[in-house]
Amino acid sequence: MAGRREGGKTARKTGAARKVPPSRLSALPLAAVRRIVDGVLGRERRTAVVSVTFLGPTRMRSLNREWMGHDAPTDVISFALPGPGGELAGDVYICPAVARDQAGRLGIPLRQELARLVVHGTLHVLGYDHPDGAGRTRSTMWRRQERYVKALA
Repeated sequence: MAGRREGGKTARKTGAARKVPPSRLSALPLAAVRRIVDGVLGRERRTAVVSVTFLGPTRMRSLNREWMGHDAPTDVISFALPGPGGELAGDVYICPAVARDQAGRLGIPLRQELARLVVHGTLHVLGYDHPDGAGRTRSTMWRRQERYVKALA
C-alpha cells in the first residue's frame, strides 16, 4: 500500500509509520517495523493507521511526565484515537535506550525487545490493556503479545 509523507512521517493505511530517527536510534529497520505492525493488525483482523516513532530518553521522559505522570523515561507509550468514519489511528513512541537496558537485563537481543515494544504498543492502540505489577505477564494481552513476538520478531 502506498504511503504518504507528512512532517517527517510516512503514513500507511493498514501499516506502520516511523519518524526517521537519528542513526543512533535506528536499531529496528523500517521494513521490520512495518512487517510487525501489519502482522499484528492482520492477526487481529483489524485495520488502523499506526505511527511508530523512536525517541531519545529526554523526549520520552517528557512525554511520560506529561501524559502518564511519571518523571522518567519509559520503554513505550501508545495513544489511540478514532478517526473519521470510525477508522482507528494510533501513535506508538518507543525509547531504544530504555529497550537496550531491558534487553541487557533479560539477556535478549535489542532487536527482539524493540519488536516486543512495537507489538505491545500496537496492541494498546487496538484497545488491549494489562494490569500493573505481577499480573502483567499473566494477562491476556501479555500472552497474546508474546505469541506475536515469537511469530513476527
